Amino acid sequence: MLSDEVWRDLRSQGVTRMFPERSVMLRQGSPGTHLLALTSGLAKVVCREPNGAKTWLAFRGPGDLLGEVSVFNGTSRTADVVALTPCVAVVLDAERFVRFVEERGLVIHLMRQALARMRESDLHRGELQTMPLVVRLARTLLRLAVLTDQMPGSSPVRLTGLNQEEVAQAIGVTRNAVISGLGQLRAVGLVETARRVIVIRDVEALKRWAAAD
Repeated sequence: MLSDEVWRDLRSQGVTRMFPERSVMLRQGSPGTHLLALTSGLAKVVCREPNGAKTWLAFRGPGDLLGEVSVFNGTSRTADVVALTPCVAVVLDAERFVRFVEERGLVIHLMRQALARMRESDLHRGELQTMPLVVRLARTLLRLAVLTDQMPGSSPVRLTGLNQEEVAQAIGVTRNAVISGLGQLRAVGLVETARRVIVIRDVEALKRWAAAD
């Protein structure tokens, strides 16, 4: 993530916009004329396949840049970004953003951030192949707690906006499998669930489940 000072200066370069829950913030196939600096809320990145299916790629939270790859590459967007909760973001013009990055010498920093995201994706793919369902579920919930700027060292943590199908896509299982996994965590008092709400009741205990192999 960018430093607090740079993040503040970057936000001053654009216009703040609010995105309702479930609205498309950036649309796949559109030109990279601008990007978004997400300041609050939770979003997901999904790729729409030719057959109509949607592939989950990532969750994004406050402090993340959205759509910067198409800005740098000069290509159309390769995925949708959808607001899972009400989101607030600063809309940044592409040319103005590139100029800001060059003037501040941020190219290397953003490259490192891109590499970190690639490592995150590689780690996620490895987990899908090797980790039991409930371990993947616990790790995903903890990542979301961090991503939504809720300190994972304190309980409870309230995650909103997610449905069970989206959780299933993130951990590579069926919706019924997620229901079963949440049931296991609920049975031992680690989580509570409601419609599009997951409450982590005991973060430290969930960390122990996430560390299991």
